[in-house]
Amino acid sequence: MHSAVALRRDGSSWSARDVELDDVETLDDLIDQLDELDSAASADDVTIVFIEEDDEWLGMLRVTLETLTDPRIFLSDSRVLATSSLAERLFGDALPIVVEEEAEGDEESSGRPDAEPGGDPELLSDLGTTGAVLIEICAAEGALPSDVVAALCERAGCLDVLDELRGG
Repeated sequence: MHSAVALRRDGSSWSARDVELDDVETLDDLIDQLDELDSAASADDVTIVFIEEDDEWLGMLRVTLETLTDPRIFLSDSRVLATSSLAERLFGDALPIVVEEEAEGDEESSGRPDAEPGGDPELLSDLGTTGAVLIEICAAEGALPSDVVAALCERAGCLDVLDELRGG
């Protein structure tokens, strides 16, 4: 089971929409679908797409008019590129597949101690979440992708729009 939501900041206001991924084969297809959502974007607008699958991983895509052909992306655990067809379809060309290696005696107490974040962790730095904090939030013990999305939206000032979309 997967879900995707696009949050768009237009000036100082935010809007949110669910994004259908069933017919999306590549990252470019997803970006094309975002263009269809709102073709009146200005240079200052930003769209963040949060993609989650089976409460296992979270992928993020940041698109502006300047980055339509080279969007910024982040995966909470890039190892999913080898196990998730959705992650591989969307992020496989942009991130290398990480081969899992056994590390002895180096486990931490976080919820996902072996996670291998991939991509650009600074993609939300101007929206209240630095790369180090993003990685920390993703690795928090017991944090599900939906919890991470809520925390990131709260920091960016768009949690109320997300809650409205989710019916909460």
